[in-house]
Amino acid sequence: MAVYTHVGSEDVSGLLEQYGIGPLESVKGIAEGVENSNYLLHAGGQNYILTLYEKRVDVDDLPFFIALIDHLYDAGLPVPRILPDLSGSHVQSLCSRPACLIQFLNGVSVERPTSRQFWSVGQALARMHNALSDFDGARPNTLSLSGWNDLAASMAGQFDAIAPGLESEVTAELAYLSAHWPKDLPQSVIHADLFPDNVLMSGEDVTGLIDFYFACRDITAYDYAVTHGAWCFSADGSHYQPQFAASLSKGYINERPLSEAERAALPTLARGAALRFLLTRAYDWLNTPADALVARKDPLAYLRRLQFYRSADAAAILGE
Repeated sequence: MAVYTHVGSEDVSGLLEQYGIGPLESVKGIAEGVENSNYLLHAGGQNYILTLYEKRVDVDDLPFFIALIDHLYDAGLPVPRILPDLSGSHVQSLCSRPACLIQFLNGVSVERPTSRQFWSVGQALARMHNALSDFDGARPNTLSLSGWNDLAASMAGQFDAIAPGLESEVTAELAYLSAHWPKDLPQSVIHADLFPDNVLMSGEDVTGLIDFYFACRDITAYDYAVTHGAWCFSADGSHYQPQFAASLSKGYINERPLSEAERAALPTLARGAALRFLLTRAYDWLNTPADALVARKDPLAYLRRLQFYRSADAAAILGE
């Protein structure tokens, strides 16, 4: 979440009329995240999220996201529905951007989760994967191996402006992953971005899985690797927390056991996940507009994760 496009209260009030919602009582920009412009609305006595789609989200993908979220909602997962207006349309136009009004879910993103909360996140991730086993929607992962190569090429010659030696680190890792990326593992639609700020919790329970705009069809265990990297390290990536990794894995495996092939591939999948976020953070670091209301994220935090995964085995990743 972030704010790139600024909207006025008059614009929002006009949009809400299409939903039969009002009056608008407050509107506030949300600075977290990097992908879209997001606002918290309070109108007609209820809260809503207004999202304007920017940057990497293609409006042609929105029907896929809507169907995906509806599928998960119908399966009992705590996901926020994209709301239809009075005519049944889910996608609007606001300030020359595609826009959606989204259900608000209660709960907070936790900064220092407990072991039990880690267990609950692992369980929720596995339940999501199980629910998506019969979802036939398809969207390619544009941020997998070929996408990483393209993204790195677009920043060629600039990496060392972030940190000396970063260019050679990226080049070497791309070569390794190109030679070793696993094939023939189980696939499903995955979230691909389940960071702590995309999970809402109340007490020890997960009350919301949000921001599915990177969702795609890819290796299911890769989604576990993404989540592991997002949750099981200190924010700067310098400290691995195996006790929390153990809780995450136990919650996940209790619902969806990993096959031997998935276990064996975890170190490589985790290296790929670390490189993916290193690259996108590097791109945003180099290209985020100076006046954008958005918190840039440190690419080097994922270089440190990558360096850990280079020497980790599956047991270390699972906290065994």
